[in-house]
Amino acid sequence: MTPEDLRYPVGRFEPVLPVTSDVRAAAIAEIARLPGAMRDAVSGLSDAQLDTPYRPGGWTVRQVVHHVADSHMNGIIRVKLALTEESPTIKPYDENAWARLADMRLPIRVSLELVDGIHTRWVAVYRAMTADQFARSFLHPEHGKRMTLDYHVQEYAWHSRHHVAHVTALRRREGW
Repeated sequence: MTPEDLRYPVGRFEPVLPVTSDVRAAAIAEIARLPGAMRDAVSGLSDAQLDTPYRPGGWTVRQVVHHVADSHMNGIIRVKLALTEESPTIKPYDENAWARLADMRLPIRVSLELVDGIHTRWVAVYRAMTADQFARSFLHPEHGKRMTLDYHVQEYAWHSRHHVAHVTALRRREGW
């Protein structure tokens, strides 16, 4: 496997255009599946396995699980801001710095439980949104561009697959 394959086991994110109700529904379904898929991916792993990087120089499996909770907490907040404010500017965060904080050493069940709740609420919001609401946007100052919620839902569907694949690919390579 190449370093690119290890870093992006499902490929880099590419939004589907034009966005249709079927594209949205598929993305929402992927986000709804994430909690169970992540639980399945980490099921039965020992602490030593959880503390194994998914690639050279990458985060450990434990950090990946905690990162998903951090990222998806930010994700739902960004959706809610875009739905309740006119083109808000969101607050980016340094995910690598967050990955070095003390909570990244907690048991993964803490973040798995967070992801369960976040995704239950997030999917409820997404499923109630209209096409006009998916056209709402926020400014991401790190990227210097506006992102619509149509883009955002697809990006987080990819993000869900991306990180589950980090764990499942490592398990296959290591024979776990």
